[in-house]
Amino acid sequence: MAGHVEGRGYPDAIVRPVTAARTITTERFAPCPEIAGHVDYHWYVAWDLEHPHDQQVIPQPRIHIAAEEGRLLVHGIGRRPFVRHLTGRGHTLGVSFLPGLFRPVLGRRVSTIADQVVPAQELLRVDDRPAAERILSSADPKEMAAAMEAYLLEVGLPADPVAEDVRRWVTLAEDDRSITRAEQLADHAGLSLRSLQRLFSEYVGIGPKWVVQRFRVLEVAARAHSGDVDWAAVAAELDFSDQAHLVRTFRDVVGAPPATYAKDL
Repeated sequence: MAGHVEGRGYPDAIVRPVTAARTITTERFAPCPEIAGHVDYHWYVAWDLEHPHDQQVIPQPRIHIAAEEGRLLVHGIGRRPFVRHLTGRGHTLGVSFLPGLFRPVLGRRVSTIADQVVPAQELLRVDDRPAAERILSSADPKEMAAAMEAYLLEVGLPADPVAEDVRRWVTLAEDDRSITRAEQLADHAGLSLRSLQRLFSEYVGIGPKWVVQRFRVLEVAARAHSGDVDWAAVAAELDFSDQAHLVRTFRDVVGAPPATYAKDL
């Protein structure tokens, strides 16, 4: 997929990236080896604004922990659009967990935190405030990341072979454009659709239908960011029933039809 960078998620998940690049500073970088089996990447955002700015991000099938307002906050997968209101000057750092790999850390179904933002201590039983203070008091992204990593190592990152299986299936949905329905992903996994749905609810936090569709939406965003696009051809390539279906799906996630969105990046 055009917007996917191996091991770094989707840069195209940043809505209106041209405006964002003029407004905020972003960086993504790899975690230390000790947590790399669970965490995909660190992300860093800084801003120094004369006027308030609302930055939207297309949610992905990943759990994030971010240092915000003196706490480490766990962001469950959200079905609604995610918009962060930024004012004045500030910075934050977060980690993006590999799909499925937050389940062994959480110790219960990841779907139980869907659409929620929860202080890490409430879920992981280790006080997050000292780590958040160290992260937010530093201006060096690598120092901030080290404090986040120390917290996660204190929490503990248990191995879970089922989580690894789920991660592979999410990656398959991400990389194989021929998979356009949850039933197809279940066939590839050698499972019934109901079994796959249970595992995704347990480990990813949301169902396989949402995951498959979300990767298609991210691909549409990548095409919009790339320039002039034949949207009817994209709809056919990504197996939307027609162009109107593509438009409705993208608008529901981003808030504007793809052709309109592409004119206002």
